[in-house]
Amino acid sequence: MSDHAQQTEPPHGLDWAALLRAGVQGLGLKPDEFWSLTPAELQLMLGDKGASAPLLSSGLDALMAAYPDRKEGASQ
Repeated sequence: MSDHAQQTEPPHGLDWAALLRAGVQGLGLKPDEFWSLTPAELQLMLGDKGASAPLLSSGLDALMAAYPDRKEGASQ
């Protein structure tokens, strides 16, 4: 085996060890389940820290109060 083959490093870009830990330890995936995912599927399962929080019922209630379907006193 050549020295070059032994010194080859994995491509830079994604921290596969950290992603594998997140998938196996954080999500409870089996290694074969992790490796069968696309990066987009894994990102979806891990969530996006930069994304806005989900709309909870209190937020929906506030929106419904601010923008009602009917005006008060109006007949249907």
